[in-house]
Amino acid sequence: MTSPSFERLALIGCGLMGGSFALALRQAGLVHTIAGFSASDATRQRAVQLQVIDQACTSVAQAVQGADLVLLAVPVGAMQASFEAMRDVLAPNALLMDVGSTKCDVIAAARASLGERLACFVPAHPIAGKEVAGIEHAEAGLYQNRRTVLTPLPKTGIARLQAAHDVWAAIGSHVSTMTPEAHDATFAAVSHLPHMLAFAAVNALASQPQGSAFLDMAGPGFRDFSRIAASDAAVWRDILSANSAEVLRQVAHFRAALGQFETALTSGDTHALQHLIQQASDVRAGWQLQAHTSCNSTSDD
Repeated sequence: MTSPSFERLALIGCGLMGGSFALALRQAGLVHTIAGFSASDATRQRAVQLQVIDQACTSVAQAVQGADLVLLAVPVGAMQASFEAMRDVLAPNALLMDVGSTKCDVIAAARASLGERLACFVPAHPIAGKEVAGIEHAEAGLYQNRRTVLTPLPKTGIARLQAAHDVWAAIGSHVSTMTPEAHDATFAAVSHLPHMLAFAAVNALASQPQGSAFLDMAGPGFRDFSRIAASDAAVWRDILSANSAEVLRQVAHFRAALGQFETALTSGDTHALQHLIQQASDVRAGWQLQAHTSCNSTSDD
C-alpha cells in the first residue's frame, strides 16, 4: 500500500463524516489544501475556525474546481444535485468518492448526472460514525480500525480503484469491496433495520401516557439499545427511503422472528421462549466487530 498525496481536496458537506476525513488526511500529511462547501454559511465558517478546511466555498463548483480529490459527504438524497453541480468542473483525472450508507441509489444518481466523468467515481461507505452529527464532532481518528466498503462500477479503472483503496487505508481503514446490490442488502440487515427498530421502540415508549415515567426508570440496557435512536433524522430519512426495498425485506424477517416470541408468550410455552432467547444469545456471544475480515462479495446473500 502506498501513501497517496493530493494537492486539493474538495469537501462537499462539512459535517461529521466529511470533516473527519479532512482532518485525517491533514493529520497524515496527505493533502495540501482543503476547500469545503456546505449549504449553510455558518457551517462553512465554523469548519474554517476549527481548521477542518482552508477555504470556505459558496458553491459545489467553486470547491471542486482544480481538485484532484473530491469527497461527497452529504445526505444520500442530496447526492444527485451535488453530482450535477460538479460535472462541468470535475477534472478528468480526479478521484471522486462519497460516504453514503446506500449505494445503488447513489450510483444511479451518478450515472444520471456525471456524464463522461462517471469514470472518476468510486462509491465508498466507511462503517464509522457517531450518534451525533456536525462539524464540531469531527475527529481525525474516526476511521481508524474501521471498515470501508468500496462498490466499484464497471467503468472503474484498476488504477482509480487502487487510489481509493490507498486513501482509506492511509487513514487507518480496512478496505474491502462488494457489489452495490450486496452492499445494500447487507446493510439493510445489520444497520438500517436496527436503526429503524430503535426509532420505533423509542417512539412506542414515548407515545404511552406513562412514557415519561417509564423513561425515568430506564437503565443501561435501554441506554445501549436506544443509543442509535439519537441519530440525525434527515440522514436516516434518506437512508431508509433510498434502501426501502431491502429494509422492507428485513422487516418481514423481523416480523417472523417477533411472531415466534409472541406465540411463545401467548401459549405460555416457556421452553420455546428460552430456546429463542438462547439462540439469539449464542449468536450474539459468538459475534465480534470485524474490522479486518474481508467482505468481498458478488451476490446478495
